[in-house]
Amino acid sequence: MARQQMTQTLSQLDARYTWAIASLDRDPHEIFRKHRPMTPLLKREDGVYIAIRAADVEALITDPRTRQLETQLARARGVVDGPLLQFMANTLLLSNGVQHRQRRAPLAKAFAFDLMTELRPRVRSIAEQLIDQHYRRGAMDFISDFANWLPARVICAILGVPESDIPDFTRRVYSLARALSSSFSQEDVPELQRVSGELISYVHDLLEDRRLRPREDFLTSYATALDGSETLSNVEALVQIVTLLLAGSDTTRGALAIQTSLLLEHREQWNAVCKDSTLIPGAVLECLRYEPSVASFARVTVDDIALDGVMLPRGHIVSLSTLSALRDPSVYADPDKFDIRRTDHPRRHLVFGGGVHRCLGETLAKIELQEALAALSERLPNLELDGGPAIVHGSGGIRSVRDLRVRWAA
Repeated sequence: MARQQMTQTLSQLDARYTWAIASLDRDPHEIFRKHRPMTPLLKREDGVYIAIRAADVEALITDPRTRQLETQLARARGVVDGPLLQFMANTLLLSNGVQHRQRRAPLAKAFAFDLMTELRPRVRSIAEQLIDQHYRRGAMDFISDFANWLPARVICAILGVPESDIPDFTRRVYSLARALSSSFSQEDVPELQRVSGELISYVHDLLEDRRLRPREDFLTSYATALDGSETLSNVEALVQIVTLLLAGSDTTRGALAIQTSLLLEHREQWNAVCKDSTLIPGAVLECLRYEPSVASFARVTVDDIALDGVMLPRGHIVSLSTLSALRDPSVYADPDKFDIRRTDHPRRHLVFGGGVHRCLGETLAKIELQEALAALSERLPNLELDGGPAIVHGSGGIRSVRDLRVRWAA
């Protein structure tokens, strides 16, 4: 009887709470706000379920009845071979169990808390150099002139990648990021295949160069460790570096642009940061909450899961919406208010995920966002929008951010 009731409730969900991706992308906050009190789940037109309540999102991230996607979404989009499938089948981001541990382990030391903390002065220096390059102009395209470069230069410093390669690898990385959005379409596949292949080939050449000409850098130690180990296959080894280039640049790039846009839209809060640098950590956390660059994490159910009387059926993709959870009134007071002095942030920010898949670069991302804001507010207190705010698009996965110009009195 209980199962029958669950099934009936699911049928009602299909009929009443199914949304087109385009509609969700147009106004996700309003849709989630309206439905959060009525249902724990929405359903997309492509069959993906969306968990929209904070408690469910947090629980499902580590629920053993769910697993990472592996290649399920890729195959559903018709990707059955090629470098895109290689990337999605081998990246630690989408893997489970032993495979995930083996792929993550060689990278963890490079992103240890103490090492990242030591990078803080370097990050600040890079931010100030980028400001210096454009200072006399009194204006810049914030994304192409600043946000693209800061995380890319930092990840280059960590791995030992030549900075001269930044324009090429970031262009490909920012394109490949669409593969980590659960709404990418079959029309995107040809380009994603191409950039996946180019990035894998690029990393192959980097590691071969380190084998021939060793240096004091992460790539050299990584190549040496691989040569003495049979834990990772050759393609797994390449894909993890591609993953670091992607994860170490794209999401922070978007977060930098969103953070700057939000603060300049809320002028009194920008001015407060300029006057009091102790507000910076809280401002970073609030920007990540209010408009996250990562809108959701995707999982696959391996068993039926009951959520407040609604059955989330086994064998389906569920999108765990950070976008919705981070404005859930059960967690945050007045959640649709942007407030850098907010005191109700949980100890572990949900935008970085949870469990064994919690973001490897969390400490680094926070440092980059904090030091960028410190440099901008100190050097350019009269910074202002030169046009409208940044355009942030997407209701799932990594969101796209574009069109942010700024100016100042030089």
